[in-house]
This record gives sequence, C-alpha cells and structure tokens, in this order.
Amino acid sequence: MAAYVELAIEQGANLTSFVNVTDTQGDAVDLTTYSASSMLRKSYYSSSQTAISAIVTGNANGEVTLSLSADTTANLTPGRYVYDLIVTDSSTNSIQRVIEGTAVILPSVTR
Repeated sequence: MAAYVELAIEQGANLTSFVNVTDTQGDAVDLTTYSASSMLRKSYYSSSQTAISAIVTGNANGEVTLSLSADTTANLTPGRYVYDLIVTDSSTNSIQRVIEGTAVILPSVTR
C-alpha cells in the first residue's frame, strides 16, 4: 500500500522533494532497474494533468527526486490537488504506487 503524503507547493517557486522507497521492513529498495513517474491533477477524474519530474537519483538507497520548475508552478491555480508516484521495474514490468496524497498549491503574492 502506498504511503499517504501531503505536499505543499508554492506557486511561482521551484519544488524539489526527495522520496526514499523502502520495503515492508523499512530497508531501501535497490532501484537500479526502475523508472519513476508522477502526476498532479485537480481531481482523480480530471482529464488535465501536470507531469511532475520523477527521476531515480539514488539506485542503491532507493531515492527518487520529484521536481517542478518555477514556471510550471506559476501556472497552477491555487487550491487542492491529488498526486502520486509510480515506480516501474523494467526487469519484471512490475508497477508499484509508492506514495499518493494531496498537494496544496499555495498562492504567491509577489509576481
């Protein structure tokens, strides 16, 4: 089961967040043969989406880096969204949702 994580995203600012993928015993998963993907949507049923850059940055320690540019966050309407992070093992074609949750876009005052 995916971990539930609330994410705060500041409108007009860069976002960088690190996720450590662990197994049920809490040990880091070796992500050598894995890729990652992540999306942000206004609702689970929304047809429009914003891709969150999800890159495996630490194979041995199970680290995935999520990021959004300041230009991308500036174009997001403030409010509550949903997102998740999926990892895919290319050696077995196994797909696993690692985290899911809500993301709140916090409006910017300075433009």
